[in-house]
Amino acid sequence: MARGSLDMIFRQLGRSGIQVSAIGFGAWAIGGPFVSGGKPAGWGEVDDDESVAAVHRALDLGVTFFDTADVYGTGHSERVLRRALAGRRDEVVIATKFGNVFDPGTRTVTGRDLSPGYIRQACAASLERLGTDRIDLYQLHIGDAPLERVDDLLATLEQLVDDGLIRAYGWSTDDPERAAAFAKGPHCAAVQHELSVLRDAPAMLAVCDTHELASVNRGPLAMGLLSGKYGPESRLPDDDVRGDSPAWMTLFRDGRPAPEFLAMMEAIRDILTSGGRTLAQGALGWLLGRSDRTVPIPGIRTVAQAEENAGALRHGPLSAAELAQIGELLQRPA
Repeated sequence: MARGSLDMIFRQLGRSGIQVSAIGFGAWAIGGPFVSGGKPAGWGEVDDDESVAAVHRALDLGVTFFDTADVYGTGHSERVLRRALAGRRDEVVIATKFGNVFDPGTRTVTGRDLSPGYIRQACAASLERLGTDRIDLYQLHIGDAPLERVDDLLATLEQLVDDGLIRAYGWSTDDPERAAAFAKGPHCAAVQHELSVLRDAPAMLAVCDTHELASVNRGPLAMGLLSGKYGPESRLPDDDVRGDSPAWMTLFRDGRPAPEFLAMMEAIRDILTSGGRTLAQGALGWLLGRSDRTVPIPGIRTVAQAEENAGALRHGPLSAAELAQIGELLQRPA
């Protein structure tokens, strides 16, 4: 593994034995625009050269875990990662996702498919776009997939492991029951779920402890709210997933930060920014202190973001006292 100038923290991807940097690189945004259900599902226009530079800077600073999905930009995120990781594949751990069907020509999500044949097809397509012979963590991207499909899904994924195409798998879901059901798979290593200092998930973390799974944290900066860039008057553009908000987007409403979450952020700002941390670094430090299973994957699309997020590793986790103080301010159970 490459080492940068920062003192690195590494974590295990559950029971897989795969080691990753404790903070990863979320590659949703670098996929650029795409549409799902008639609404924007990307983060607006993106500069591919800047995306590649951001990946390179993250690598230089010791980030080794890169999380994407086949549907991000309808394949574009995976292709950008292929370009950025050329010649350095063996230094990194790559996670991607499956389950959505899409049309790259129109950049539109057209449906879902969890059949064994489609999963194999999707895996082969991701391998091609990523320019690799194996996927380290392959994740089901349909959070509400029926529980009765679990056995068939696990059988297909275990076959992909046996074929050497994937090393481990997980489910991107916010439902602890689904995560626990998937955990019976021998090579299940992780659940990807929403977790941030503003949106705790104690039930999911308990599942991770019980089943020895990594907690891969999507939305660790609360969809950018914890970057500190947005206030009550901020308005996101309509081509941003937060601008023309889908129903699940509760942190932003009608393109504006939800007032209750802004109030929570202000209540804990001084603690998060103690010790020279930026607000984002403090939010990542909270996650690192919340559990030794957490691996936050903040979205990154610029060199500056890569530097700031990797800098959270230098500061390390918040202390137990700081976590307790935040819990008291947010009126959470001890």
